Amino acid sequence: MHRAFVRRFLVGCSSLRGSLNYIRKAMTVPRPVVITGPSGAGKSTLLKILMEEYKDVFGFSVSHTTRKPRHGEEDGKDYHFTTKEEMQKGIDQGEFIEHAVFSGNMYGTSKAAVQTVLAENKICILDVDMQGVLSIKKTNLNPLYISIQPPSLDVLEKRLRDRNTESEESLQKRLAAARQDLEISKEPGLFDVVIINVDVRPAYNKLRDVLQVEIQKVQSSSNS
Repeated sequence: MHRAFVRRFLVGCSSLRGSLNYIRKAMTVPRPVVITGPSGAGKSTLLKILMEEYKDVFGFSVSHTTRKPRHGEEDGKDYHFTTKEEMQKGIDQGEFIEHAVFSGNMYGTSKAAVQTVLAENKICILDVDMQGVLSIKKTNLNPLYISIQPPSLDVLEKRLRDRNTESEESLQKRLAAARQDLEISKEPGLFDVVIINVDVRPAYNKLRDVLQVEIQKVQSSSNS
């Protein structure tokens, strides 16, 4: 009786230690970050500042696409360029976290792309559209969800027009997509934080504050 009790006790302790080790590891592994926002909201500007301040903390997952490379783009750096057949095969085999079709081309984030960044003990940033956010919500990735938004659609339109890079048709498509995305973003619990980008510096400070816990995980691990 006594020996049986001791064996059960030791097995229980071993199981508890395993659970505690798992919990400790989960607490120290940085969570990925899913960030989205309509074109013109300032998302790219905020991410550029973040990457410059924390060069060795963050890493982008390199997306796959079936479109042709543009001038200066490198395979494996800007995108993983692939064919529709190969990408569809990967999707069918469950290799992608999210995927979408835009202007006739397929885009997507593979599980391997995220794991590559996490293996470097970096916070993986997934820069996706609203469709991508909704797809990732169905997975067990457990990221932080951040939405970067303009103060209003009028401000967004002015920003896009000031760029002078859009045709009127393209601009109206972007505004329609932004209107729809902003409406979807109102769903309770969809995002952990919504940042209204009125001015770059306050918006960046809020983004940095939201990510501090994950940043400290990476820095603590690097220093240990």
